Amino acid sequence: MRANIGYFLTSLRIGLFMAIRQIKRGSWWTTTLIIFVMSLTFLNLVVVTGILVGLIESASEVNRTFFAGDLIISTLEKKTSIENSPRILEIINNQPGIAAATPRYVGGGTLEANYQTLRKTDETSNSVSSVIVGIDPEKENAVTRLGTKTIEGEFLSKDDGDVVVLGAYKLSQYLPIESPGFQTLKNVGIGSRIRMTINGSTREYLVKGILKTKADEIDMRVFVNDKLLRNLMGRYDYSVNEIAIKLRPGVDPKMVKQALLAYDVDRYAKVQTWEEAEPKFVKDMKATFALLGNIIGSIGLAVATITIFIVIFVNAITRRKYIGILKGIGIDSTAIQFSYVLQSLFYASIGIILGLAILYGGLKPYFDANPINFPFSDGRLNAPLFGTLIRGLVLLVATLIAGFIPAKLVVRQNTLDAILGR
Repeated sequence: MRANIGYFLTSLRIGLFMAIRQIKRGSWWTTTLIIFVMSLTFLNLVVVTGILVGLIESASEVNRTFFAGDLIISTLEKKTSIENSPRILEIINNQPGIAAATPRYVGGGTLEANYQTLRKTDETSNSVSSVIVGIDPEKENAVTRLGTKTIEGEFLSKDDGDVVVLGAYKLSQYLPIESPGFQTLKNVGIGSRIRMTINGSTREYLVKGILKTKADEIDMRVFVNDKLLRNLMGRYDYSVNEIAIKLRPGVDPKMVKQALLAYDVDRYAKVQTWEEAEPKFVKDMKATFALLGNIIGSIGLAVATITIFIVIFVNAITRRKYIGILKGIGIDSTAIQFSYVLQSLFYASIGIILGLAILYGGLKPYFDANPINFPFSDGRLNAPLFGTLIRGLVLLVATLIAGFIPAKLVVRQNTLDAILGR
């Protein structure tokens, strides 16, 4: 056993000596080019997947920040509201891990604009159906900071009366391409008057602000003060439809959910963490984009592996006579193979270190400060350290294999034939 370990260490030392000697005597521009290829391959493995996944992660974060909070409580199926809402809110406010909660009244209605002017007989009315949400502006901002996403005008205040804040996707100037599911109001802006019909009651409202969060659940809604909507809907028992909850830093949403379930809150409402409340298409897109990123990264990995294979193979072929002489004077084949494997290790390690420096020193801070403006999210670079190191390890292993195979093929040749160049 000791003899085998000693043989291995001796071969490793000799291989390391020869690897350092060959790198020092090699062409500096060839070495630089190989390291550059390894860095680009590593970045391809990480950045492409990171941007694709980061795009959907940002969409999830927007949904969590501006709509669902850390936990969301909603109406059960076949129910029109959350029964026993005051008691549930009391339970929520007594939980130590909860920082704030915002109850919402949600109903359906119709919006109509430009109704003051007469329409031609063949002209359709400028109206849309919409989800209308009644909120307490102070509580809503404490949970979702929704007021910070007001792109025109002002957000609701607690004393507002007949005013509304519109989600941007309700207006044609923010969603110019219409489809059956995305009708919009035309020629409506801050200061415009619209007619809103809720529960058979029609009233005129002033447009005070416009919101844009890139979360459909918010941008396709209309917001009014909760007192106003509660009266229009006849909710004199204070039965709400949604409760978004913000937790204190470090508190696990699943633990708080279990605490609420212990009070039988699920008898009256659906209790979900923000991840559980994510739309299914977002979850499917996460998996699809991660798969696409891995496929694209795998192509880059294959290119880098082939590149290293060719470099080591050509290097070994051109040095067949030298390898034959080394074997002839007693240098073990294992030591020679080690020298080429260690060269591969050198190229991959330096390339990965350079790639990490570019990634965390330049690319990630840049994308964090300047996210890509996609229609449904602000795309950032998702590059967790653990996952990045795993990809680096995969590249390292692939490179070692690519260095070992050609060295094994050349070293296996007959010593005399190698010396004579046959």
